[in-house]
Amino acid sequence: MQPYIIGISGGSGSGKTSITKRLRATFSDKELCIICQDDYYLPIHEQQKDEQGIENFDLPNSINHQQLLQDLRDIRQGKTIEIERYNYNNTNTPKSKQVISPAPIILVEGILVFYFEPLRKEYDLKIFVHAKENLKIIRRIIRDQKERSYPIEDVLYRYQYHVMPTYERYIEPYLEDADIVINNNISFEKGFEVIKGFICNQLRQL
Repeated sequence: MQPYIIGISGGSGSGKTSITKRLRATFSDKELCIICQDDYYLPIHEQQKDEQGIENFDLPNSINHQQLLQDLRDIRQGKTIEIERYNYNNTNTPKSKQVISPAPIILVEGILVFYFEPLRKEYDLKIFVHAKENLKIIRRIIRDQKERSYPIEDVLYRYQYHVMPTYERYIEPYLEDADIVINNNISFEKGFEVIKGFICNQLRQL
């Protein structure tokens, strides 16, 4: 039987990665495998720069979507894939490889995983995680300063000139196409339980 493929998208800071991590902790590797769009960023020297000479990692062409699609199709066919983890251009973080083995449920997560049509056609279920803009920017500031040590000026600049325009043009239009929308303004617990129950039901059928 073919694996069941779920796509999870939403704006930066919406909570999609937190939900994905919870799902990873809930289901075993034999039940669920996860492909993260972040691991398919092109090298920094290939990224398009804005008028200020700053690389814009939020554009669709910042992602090697052809490789992502190929890896998804390979793992859907039962093949094991090996990809390099993205280190957010942090020279203090050594590069590492990760091996992803096939599973009955395949989860693809990232801000632009609905934008690329060939990828979008692969999903059996599309989930959009939504949150208010003020909450998303606060979460982004906290994450980028705590986890990536980015200066707040850099975070705010990228949010205004890169993140927001990308969300409005390439991400938000697919909200209406989603099968499930999770509002994560206060908590995603109820939405998470719905997804968990759905996956459990699919596993029983596969």
